[in-house]
This record gives sequence, structure tokens and C-alpha cells, in this order.
Amino acid sequence: MVTAAIIFRPGEPLLALFYDLMLVGFGSLFLGLCSQISFHLPGNPVPVTGQTLAILLVGTALGSVRGALAVALYLVEGALGFPVFAGGKSGMMVLLGPSGGYLLGFLPASFLAGWLAERGWDRKPWTTALAMTLAYVPIYLFGMLGLIPFVPLSKVFQVGVMPFLPGALLKIGLASALLPSAWKALQWLGFVHGSGGADLTDSGQKG
Repeated sequence: MVTAAIIFRPGEPLLALFYDLMLVGFGSLFLGLCSQISFHLPGNPVPVTGQTLAILLVGTALGSVRGALAVALYLVEGALGFPVFAGGKSGMMVLLGPSGGYLLGFLPASFLAGWLAERGWDRKPWTTALAMTLAYVPIYLFGMLGLIPFVPLSKVFQVGVMPFLPGALLKIGLASALLPSAWKALQWLGFVHGSGGADLTDSGQKG
């Protein structure tokens, strides 16, 4: 199954930049909306959210550079006070709190998901799921590092990873299933022409 499609990118530099900014903006908006799906597990300072589902989709659909830029924009928005973090929270204190490491881990995660998609990992269901699984690794690594000031070191993995593994598997499966719909949405918005591998290294018709 080929789920990737060619993202149209005009040859004229200013128009191409406009297209890129639009995609980054849409990615950031989608991430902010999914972040509002949030709840806490009993006794755990880190919420379960829709953020990681959005990260997998944004990175895979938009590619490494635009996906990472969408996450960077989202983090800047939250740091500046826009209520885009989980549960409508905002501010630097969120980034410095128990969830901060996970939020920062979204940057390499989205880049990795996009980088793997650009190399054809999104063309079959099992490789798509594997790519998204690998993209989770930096989220958990950064998340555990960010938890160290708040949780005893011996319990960082137990608190910061173990409770979220079932949800992670569910989100990976859901994101893999939703990826074709993400491409259709981009096509409806006029950003996708045709079908085939998503290659963001070409400055012509692929972005």
C-alpha cells in the first residue's frame, strides 16, 4: 500500500515559501488541537494526551523539515502563553515541568518520522508502524531525562515509560491507519498532487 503522495511545491521561491509556511501552520494547529485530548493516570505527573498521535501524523505527512518546524512553532506558541499545551496550559513552566522533556522530544521525533517517510518507510503498513515506533524513542528518552528532577532515578522508567506503552501501541496503530486520510486532507487543501513517495529533498515539485 502506497500511502505517501507528492506534496506540491511551486518552483517560484516566494510562493514555495508561502506553501511551506502554510503546511507548518496547519501542522502546528493540528498538534495544538490534539493536545487538548488529555487526562492523567492515577499518581502520574505526566498526562496522557493526543499529542503523540499528532506528532506521528505531522512528521510522516509533512516530512522531516516541515514536521519539525511545525513542532517548533507549537512549542514557541506554548512558551509565549498561547493555550496549546495539554489541557489548555501554556508558559515556560510547562516546559520546565514534568512534561517538558516529552515536549522537547517531539522535535526529534517528528523529524525522525518524516526522515523515514522520505525514504519510503510509509509505503507499507508494517514499515509505517515500525517508523512510528522508532519515532517514539526520542520522546521517551527526553521524557525520562526531564522527569529526573521530579521522580527518583530508580523509578524514572517505571513512571515515565511503562504506563504509556499500551497507549503508544494504540496510537501507532491509529496513526498508521489515519495516514492515508492525512494525505487526502492535504490533497483537498491543494497541497498534494498525484501519488508516490514523499521526497522533501527536491526543490521542484516535491517539498
